[in-house]
Amino acid sequence: YKDWGAWNLVAQKIAEKGIHFCKFNFSLNGGTLDNPIDFPDLDAFSKNTYSQEVNDLNDVINYVNEQYQNKATAIFLIGHSRGGGIALLQSNNPLVSGVITWASVADFGNRFPKGKELNQWKKDGIRFVANSRTKQQMPHLLTFYTDFYENEERLTIKNVVTNLNKPQLIIHGTRDQAVVVNEAYLLKEWNPKAELITYKASHTFNSSHPWKSENLPRELQLAIEHTIDFILSSVD
Repeated sequence: YKDWGAWNLVAQKIAEKGIHFCKFNFSLNGGTLDNPIDFPDLDAFSKNTYSQEVNDLNDVINYVNEQYQNKATAIFLIGHSRGGGIALLQSNNPLVSGVITWASVADFGNRFPKGKELNQWKKDGIRFVANSRTKQQMPHLLTFYTDFYENEERLTIKNVVTNLNKPQLIIHGTRDQAVVVNEAYLLKEWNPKAELITYKASHTFNSSHPWKSENLPRELQLAIEHTIDFILSSVD
């Protein structure tokens, strides 16, 4: 997902301001080195869990800290959508100075299926979700669900955000249909010290895939500008 749509342009524009930008894919996201955009490795995708993603991000934080030791002023996490939730779960990492979320999920537990759909998942041990872009049936083993509840305290975003004593910026689109803006309001409620900014924008701030223009949508450009200002003001 790190190379989806306009994200490379986003990274470039932030880097142009002198902020080193590291993008990465989670280890079990279903992509490969040869094909990072789509999902050729559905077996890996099926085995992914929230715990795995939190651990992956921890590894990246440690790597960046080692590479930039005595050089980097601060490490800030930027996460979009589900990645925003993972960034928040690592925001209490002592190596992290602050966190920025774009269209972030506020509660992973609420996103699981319920009722008959959940019961069928438990019965079959696997469920499939259609990917509208690639037309693939994306497999989720039941371990995706059970891992969350086995590690619920650690994977509950509210637990971290409520006790966060670091700079936090929340950016969300009011026209987001994938993760409704109410989730941004929840994050702000849990941490009144956080800064909340909203735009009339979609889940991807009016960008899409593929993105072939060198110009970004106004709302995505605003998200970049507010992110840059937040980082620079937080390290002054």
